[in-house]
Amino acid sequence: MRLLITGGCGFIGSAVCRHAVEKLGWTVINVDCMTYAASEGSTAGLVDSSNYIHECVDIVDRTEMDLIFTRYRPTAAIHLAAESHVDRSIDGPMAFVRTNVNGTASLLDAAKSFLAAQSDKEQLKFRFLHVSTDEVFGSLDHDSARFTEKSPYDPSSPYSATKASSDHLVRAYGRTYRLPVLLTNCSNNYGPFHFPEKLIPLTIIKALRGEVLPVYGNGMNVRDWLYVEDHAAALCLVLQKGAVGESYNIGGDEERTNLQVVEAICDLLDVKAPKSGPARRDLIRFVEDRPGHDLRYAIDASKIKQKLGWKPSVSFVDGLERTVDWFLTNEDWWQDILDRGNYDGGRLGATSQRVDAV
Repeated sequence: MRLLITGGCGFIGSAVCRHAVEKLGWTVINVDCMTYAASEGSTAGLVDSSNYIHECVDIVDRTEMDLIFTRYRPTAAIHLAAESHVDRSIDGPMAFVRTNVNGTASLLDAAKSFLAAQSDKEQLKFRFLHVSTDEVFGSLDHDSARFTEKSPYDPSSPYSATKASSDHLVRAYGRTYRLPVLLTNCSNNYGPFHFPEKLIPLTIIKALRGEVLPVYGNGMNVRDWLYVEDHAAALCLVLQKGAVGESYNIGGDEERTNLQVVEAICDLLDVKAPKSGPARRDLIRFVEDRPGHDLRYAIDASKIKQKLGWKPSVSFVDGLERTVDWFLTNEDWWQDILDRGNYDGGRLGATSQRVDAV
Protein backbone atom coordinates (compact mmCIF):
# COMPACT_ATOMS: atom_id res chain seq x y z
CA MET A 1 0.00 0.00 0.00
CA ARG A 2 1.30 3.42 -1.01
CA LEU A 3 -0.95 5.73 0.98
CA LEU A 4 -1.22 9.44 0.34
CA ILE A 5 -2.43 11.24 3.49
CA THR A 6 -3.31 14.92 3.51
CA GLY A 7 -2.93 16.76 6.80
CA GLY A 8 -0.68 14.07 8.24
CA CYS A 9 1.04 16.42 10.69
CA GLY A 10 -2.27 17.31 12.32
CA PHE A 11 -3.90 15.56 15.24
CA ILE A 12 -5.87 12.79 13.54
CA GLY A 13 -3.62 12.69 10.48
CA SER A 14 -0.48 12.01 12.50
CA ALA A 15 -2.25 9.18 14.33
CA VAL A 16 -3.12 7.63 10.95
CA CYS A 17 0.48 8.06 9.76
CA ARG A 18 1.81 6.34 12.87
CA HIS A 19 -0.72 3.51 12.62
CA ALA A 20 -0.17 2.93 8.89
CA VAL A 21 3.63 2.89 9.11
CA GLU A 22 4.21 1.26 12.49
CA LYS A 23 1.29 -1.17 12.71
CA LEU A 24 0.54 -1.98 9.06
CA GLY A 25 3.91 -1.47 7.36
CA TRP A 26 2.44 0.74 4.64
CA THR A 27 4.35 3.42 2.76
CA VAL A 28 2.93 6.83 3.64
CA ILE A 29 3.27 10.04 1.65
CA ASN A 30 2.20 12.80 4.03
CA VAL A 31 1.08 15.98 2.23
CA ASP A 32 0.92 18.77 4.80
CA CYS A 33 1.72 22.45 4.23
CA MET A 34 2.26 22.97 7.97
CA THR A 35 -0.40 25.46 8.98
CA TYR A 36 -0.62 26.67 12.58
CA ALA A 37 -2.13 23.40 13.91
CA ALA A 38 0.46 21.10 12.31
CA SER A 39 3.44 19.86 14.28
CA GLU A 40 6.49 18.01 13.02
CA GLY A 41 6.78 16.61 16.53
CA SER A 42 3.61 14.58 15.94
CA THR A 43 5.40 12.47 13.33
CA ALA A 44 8.95 12.74 14.70
CA GLY A 45 9.06 9.01 15.36
CA LEU A 46 8.57 8.29 11.65
CA VAL A 47 11.20 10.52 10.04
CA ASP A 48 13.88 7.81 9.99
CA SER A 49 11.54 5.25 8.43
CA SER A 50 12.03 4.41 4.77
CA ASN A 51 8.23 4.05 4.59
CA TYR A 52 7.49 7.68 5.45
CA ILE A 53 7.77 10.78 3.25
CA HIS A 54 6.62 14.32 4.09
CA GLU A 55 5.84 16.73 1.26
CA CYS A 56 5.19 20.31 2.39
CA VAL A 57 2.54 21.08 -0.23
CA ASP A 58 -0.75 23.00 -0.07
CA ILE A 59 -3.62 20.86 -1.36
CA VAL A 60 -5.20 23.96 -2.94
CA ASP A 61 -2.23 24.09 -5.34
CA ARG A 62 -3.52 21.85 -8.12
CA THR A 63 -0.23 21.85 -10.05
CA GLU A 64 1.68 20.61 -7.02
CA MET A 65 -0.93 17.97 -6.28
CA ASP A 66 -0.67 16.69 -9.85
CA LEU A 67 3.08 16.33 -9.34
CA ILE A 68 2.59 14.49 -6.05
CA PHE A 69 0.24 11.96 -7.62
CA THR A 70 2.53 11.45 -10.62
CA ARG A 71 5.70 11.13 -8.54
CA TYR A 72 4.42 8.68 -5.91
CA ARG A 73 1.60 6.87 -7.73
CA PRO A 74 -0.41 6.16 -4.56
CA THR A 75 -2.71 3.16 -4.39
CA ALA A 76 -5.01 5.01 -2.00
CA ALA A 77 -5.60 8.44 -0.44
CA ILE A 78 -6.98 9.52 2.92
CA HIS A 79 -8.05 13.16 2.93
CA LEU A 80 -7.72 14.67 6.41
CA ALA A 81 -6.37 18.14 5.68
CA ALA A 82 -8.87 20.68 6.99
CA GLU A 83 -9.37 23.76 9.08
CA SER A 84 -11.19 22.18 12.00
CA HIS A 85 -11.76 24.54 14.94
CA VAL A 86 -15.34 25.85 15.12
CA ASP A 87 -14.35 28.97 17.06
CA ARG A 88 -11.81 29.95 14.40
CA SER A 89 -14.46 29.47 11.71
CA ILE A 90 -16.62 32.02 13.50
CA ASP A 91 -13.78 34.56 13.43
CA GLY A 92 -12.53 33.78 9.90
CA PRO A 93 -14.82 31.63 7.75
CA MET A 94 -13.06 32.24 4.42
CA ALA A 95 -9.96 30.28 5.49
CA PHE A 96 -12.28 27.31 6.01
CA VAL A 97 -13.82 27.75 2.57
CA ARG A 98 -10.34 27.86 1.03
CA THR A 99 -9.02 24.67 2.60
CA ASN A 100 -12.11 22.58 3.23
CA VAL A 101 -13.98 23.33 0.00
CA ASN A 102 -11.43 24.53 -2.55
CA GLY A 103 -8.73 22.21 -1.21
CA THR A 104 -11.01 19.19 -1.40
CA ALA A 105 -12.04 20.10 -4.96
CA SER A 106 -8.39 20.45 -5.97
CA LEU A 107 -7.49 17.09 -4.45
CA LEU A 108 -10.46 15.29 -6.00
CA ASP A 109 -9.68 16.67 -9.42
CA ALA A 110 -6.01 15.74 -9.15
CA ALA A 111 -7.00 12.20 -8.11
CA LYS A 112 -9.45 11.98 -11.01
CA SER A 113 -6.83 13.05 -13.55
CA PHE A 114 -4.22 10.72 -12.09
CA LEU A 115 -6.55 7.73 -12.10
CA ALA A 116 -7.68 8.33 -15.68
CA ALA A 117 -4.10 7.74 -16.84
CA GLN A 118 -3.73 4.43 -14.98
CA SER A 119 -4.39 0.90 -16.18
CA ASP A 120 -7.71 -0.79 -15.48
CA LYS A 121 -5.99 -2.90 -12.82
CA GLU A 122 -4.63 0.15 -11.00
CA GLN A 123 -7.97 1.94 -11.26
CA LEU A 124 -9.75 -1.02 -9.64
CA LYS A 125 -7.32 -0.99 -6.68
CA PHE A 126 -7.44 2.75 -5.97
CA ARG A 127 -9.53 4.20 -3.13
CA PHE A 128 -10.16 7.80 -2.01
CA LEU A 129 -11.28 8.09 1.62
CA HIS A 130 -12.66 11.45 2.75
CA VAL A 131 -12.73 12.01 6.51
CA SER A 132 -15.53 14.22 7.78
CA THR A 133 -17.31 15.05 11.03
CA ASP A 134 -20.60 14.41 12.80
CA GLU A 135 -21.08 18.19 12.94
CA VAL A 136 -22.42 18.19 9.37
CA PHE A 137 -25.63 16.65 10.77
CA GLY A 138 -26.36 19.60 13.05
CA SER A 139 -27.66 19.40 16.60
CA LEU A 140 -29.56 16.73 18.54
CA ASP A 141 -31.83 17.12 21.54
CA HIS A 142 -30.82 15.26 24.69
CA ASP A 143 -33.46 12.57 24.05
CA SER A 144 -33.06 12.29 20.24
CA ALA A 145 -31.77 9.21 18.45
CA ARG A 146 -28.14 9.24 17.40
CA PHE A 147 -26.85 10.27 13.97
CA THR A 148 -26.82 7.53 11.33
CA GLU A 149 -25.37 7.55 7.82
CA LYS A 150 -28.85 8.53 6.62
CA SER A 151 -29.21 11.60 8.87
CA PRO A 152 -29.97 14.80 6.91
CA TYR A 153 -27.28 17.47 6.75
CA ASP A 154 -27.97 20.55 8.86
CA PRO A 155 -24.66 22.35 9.62
CA SER A 156 -24.66 25.18 12.16
CA SER A 157 -21.19 26.75 11.88
CA PRO A 158 -18.96 27.87 9.00
CA TYR A 159 -16.72 24.91 9.88
CA SER A 160 -19.46 22.29 9.63
CA ALA A 161 -20.90 23.96 6.53
CA THR A 162 -17.57 23.72 4.71
CA LYS A 163 -17.17 20.08 5.76
CA ALA A 164 -20.70 19.38 4.50
CA SER A 165 -19.74 21.03 1.22
CA SER A 166 -16.66 18.84 0.92
CA ASP A 167 -18.75 15.72 1.62
CA HIS A 168 -21.08 16.65 -1.23
CA LEU A 169 -18.16 17.25 -3.57
CA VAL A 170 -16.73 13.81 -2.78
CA ARG A 171 -20.05 12.09 -3.46
CA ALA A 172 -20.48 14.07 -6.67
CA TYR A 173 -17.05 13.03 -7.97
CA GLY A 174 -17.91 9.45 -7.13
CA ARG A 175 -21.17 9.57 -9.06
CA THR A 176 -20.10 11.78 -11.97
CA TYR A 177 -16.57 10.50 -12.63
CA ARG A 178 -16.81 7.08 -10.95
CA LEU A 179 -13.97 8.01 -8.63
CA PRO A 180 -13.85 5.17 -6.05
CA VAL A 181 -14.68 7.22 -2.97
CA LEU A 182 -15.47 6.35 0.63
CA LEU A 183 -16.62 8.71 3.39
CA THR A 184 -16.48 8.65 7.17
CA ASN A 185 -18.09 10.94 9.74
CA CYS A 186 -16.56 10.78 13.19
CA SER A 187 -17.38 12.03 16.66
CA ASN A 188 -15.05 14.21 18.78
CA ASN A 189 -11.51 12.84 18.89
CA TYR A 190 -9.11 13.11 21.83
CA GLY A 191 -5.72 11.71 22.77
CA PRO A 192 -1.97 12.39 22.37
CA PHE A 193 -0.71 15.24 20.16
CA HIS A 194 -4.03 17.13 20.39
CA PHE A 195 -3.58 20.80 19.48
CA PRO A 196 -4.08 22.96 22.60
CA GLU A 197 -7.02 25.03 21.30
CA LYS A 198 -9.48 22.12 21.71
CA LEU A 199 -11.43 21.44 24.93
CA ILE A 200 -9.51 18.53 26.45
CA PRO A 201 -5.90 19.67 25.88
CA LEU A 202 -6.78 23.28 26.69
CA THR A 203 -8.36 22.24 29.98
CA ILE A 204 -5.35 20.06 30.88
CA ILE A 205 -2.85 22.84 30.22
CA LYS A 206 -4.84 25.57 31.95
CA ALA A 207 -5.50 23.34 34.96
CA LEU A 208 -1.79 22.53 35.26
CA ARG A 209 -1.05 26.27 35.28
CA GLY A 210 -3.76 27.05 37.82
CA GLU A 211 -5.66 29.22 35.34
CA VAL A 212 -9.41 29.71 35.06
CA LEU A 213 -11.13 26.87 33.19
CA PRO A 214 -13.78 28.37 30.89
CA VAL A 215 -16.89 26.29 30.13
CA TYR A 216 -19.32 27.57 27.51
CA GLY A 217 -22.89 28.29 28.60
CA ASN A 218 -24.10 25.92 31.32
CA GLY A 219 -21.73 23.09 30.33
CA MET A 220 -24.58 20.76 29.34
CA ASN A 221 -23.65 20.46 25.65
CA VAL A 222 -22.98 16.78 24.91
CA ARG A 223 -20.30 15.20 22.72
CA ASP A 224 -19.51 11.59 21.87
CA TRP A 225 -15.79 10.99 22.48
CA LEU A 226 -13.53 8.77 20.35
CA TYR A 227 -9.92 7.94 21.21
CA VAL A 228 -7.79 9.06 18.26
CA GLU A 229 -5.87 5.79 17.92
CA ASP A 230 -9.16 3.89 17.65
CA HIS A 231 -10.18 6.32 14.91
CA ALA A 232 -6.91 5.81 13.03
CA ALA A 233 -7.41 2.04 13.07
CA ALA A 234 -11.01 2.47 11.86
CA LEU A 235 -9.96 4.66 8.93
CA CYS A 236 -7.37 2.16 7.72
CA LEU A 237 -9.96 -0.60 8.00
CA VAL A 238 -12.52 1.38 5.98
CA LEU A 239 -9.87 1.96 3.33
CA GLN A 240 -9.16 -1.77 3.12
CA LYS A 241 -12.65 -3.26 3.44
CA GLY A 242 -15.20 -0.49 2.96
CA ALA A 243 -17.58 -0.60 0.00
CA VAL A 244 -16.96 2.03 -2.66
CA GLY A 245 -19.50 4.84 -2.49
CA GLU A 246 -20.51 4.06 1.09
CA SER A 247 -20.18 6.24 4.19
CA TYR A 248 -19.43 4.98 7.69
CA ASN A 249 -20.06 6.72 11.00
CA ILE A 250 -17.25 6.25 13.52
CA GLY A 251 -18.02 6.97 17.18
CA GLY A 252 -16.81 6.02 20.61
CA ASP A 253 -20.18 5.34 22.29
CA GLU A 254 -19.01 7.66 25.06
CA GLU A 255 -21.34 10.65 25.49
CA ARG A 256 -20.36 13.23 28.08
CA THR A 257 -21.40 16.80 28.81
CA ASN A 258 -18.64 19.35 28.46
CA LEU A 259 -18.83 19.98 32.19
CA GLN A 260 -18.36 16.26 32.94
CA VAL A 261 -15.25 16.22 30.75
CA VAL A 262 -13.72 19.25 32.44
CA GLU A 263 -14.51 17.91 35.91
CA ALA A 264 -12.98 14.52 35.07
CA ILE A 265 -9.76 16.21 33.95
CA CYS A 266 -9.64 18.25 37.15
CA ASP A 267 -10.04 15.14 39.28
CA LEU A 268 -7.31 13.25 37.41
CA LEU A 269 -4.87 16.13 37.72
CA ASP A 270 -5.57 16.56 41.42
CA VAL A 271 -4.31 12.99 41.83
CA LYS A 272 -1.52 12.92 39.23
CA ALA A 273 -0.20 16.47 39.62
CA PRO A 274 -1.33 17.61 43.08
CA LYS A 275 -0.94 21.24 44.07
CA SER A 276 -1.52 23.16 47.24
CA GLY A 277 -4.72 25.10 47.64
CA PRO A 278 -8.26 24.37 46.44
CA ALA A 279 -9.23 21.53 44.12
CA ARG A 280 -8.99 22.26 40.42
CA ARG A 281 -12.77 22.08 40.02
CA ASP A 282 -12.82 25.44 41.79
CA LEU A 283 -11.14 26.94 38.71
CA ILE A 284 -14.20 26.25 36.53
CA ARG A 285 -16.02 29.35 35.29
CA PHE A 286 -19.10 29.42 33.05
CA VAL A 287 -18.67 31.91 30.21
CA GLU A 288 -20.82 33.27 27.40
CA ASP A 289 -21.83 30.46 25.06
CA ARG A 290 -20.43 30.01 21.57
CA PRO A 291 -22.66 31.42 18.80
CA GLY A 292 -24.64 28.61 17.19
CA HIS A 293 -23.39 26.06 19.74
CA ASP A 294 -24.95 22.67 18.90
CA LEU A 295 -26.52 21.02 21.94
CA ARG A 296 -25.57 17.40 21.32
CA TYR A 297 -23.71 15.13 18.92
CA ALA A 298 -24.06 11.36 19.15
CA ILE A 299 -22.91 8.77 16.61
CA ASP A 300 -24.60 5.49 15.80
CA ALA A 301 -21.62 3.40 14.68
CA SER A 302 -23.55 0.15 14.20
CA LYS A 303 -22.86 0.04 10.44
CA ILE A 304 -19.07 -0.07 10.72
CA LYS A 305 -19.35 -2.56 13.57
CA GLN A 306 -21.64 -4.91 11.67
CA LYS A 307 -20.17 -4.55 8.17
CA LEU A 308 -16.45 -4.23 8.93
CA GLY A 309 -16.10 -5.67 12.44
CA TRP A 310 -14.66 -2.52 14.02
CA LYS A 311 -15.41 -1.32 17.53
CA PRO A 312 -13.68 1.13 19.86
CA SER A 313 -11.10 -0.50 22.11
CA VAL A 314 -10.46 2.36 24.54
CA SER A 315 -13.12 3.57 26.98
CA PHE A 316 -13.39 7.27 27.74
CA VAL A 317 -12.25 6.71 31.33
CA ASP A 318 -9.09 4.90 30.21
CA GLY A 319 -8.51 7.14 27.22
CA LEU A 320 -8.78 10.33 29.23
CA GLU A 321 -6.29 9.01 31.78
CA ARG A 322 -3.89 8.07 28.96
CA THR A 323 -4.32 11.55 27.49
CA VAL A 324 -3.65 13.32 30.79
CA ASP A 325 -0.58 11.13 31.35
CA TRP A 326 0.69 11.95 27.87
CA PHE A 327 0.35 15.71 28.39
CA LEU A 328 2.09 15.43 31.75
CA THR A 329 5.08 13.62 30.25
CA ASN A 330 5.25 15.56 26.96
CA GLU A 331 5.27 19.16 28.08
CA ASP A 332 8.02 19.94 25.56
CA TRP A 333 5.63 19.18 22.71
CA TRP A 334 2.77 21.46 23.77
CA GLN A 335 5.01 24.13 25.31
CA ASP A 336 6.80 24.49 21.97
CA ILE A 337 3.44 25.22 20.31
CA LEU A 338 2.64 27.89 22.88
CA ASP A 339 6.14 29.39 22.68
CA ARG A 340 5.97 29.64 18.88
CA GLY A 341 2.84 31.77 19.20
CA ASN A 342 0.63 29.40 17.21
CA TYR A 343 -1.92 29.63 20.00
CA ASP A 344 -1.82 31.57 23.27
CA GLY A 345 -4.65 29.82 25.13
CA GLY A 346 -7.08 32.70 24.69
CA ARG A 347 -10.68 32.40 23.62
CA LEU A 348 -11.56 32.40 19.92
CA GLY A 349 -14.92 32.93 18.27
CA ALA A 350 -16.32 35.13 21.04
CA THR A 351 -17.34 37.89 18.64
CA SER A 352 -19.51 36.55 15.83
CA GLN A 353 -20.09 39.87 14.02
CA ARG A 354 -23.69 38.82 14.17
CA VAL A 355 -26.36 40.92 12.49
CA ASP A 356 -29.56 40.80 14.53
CA ALA A 357 -32.86 41.82 12.99
CA VAL A 358 -34.29 45.05 14.34
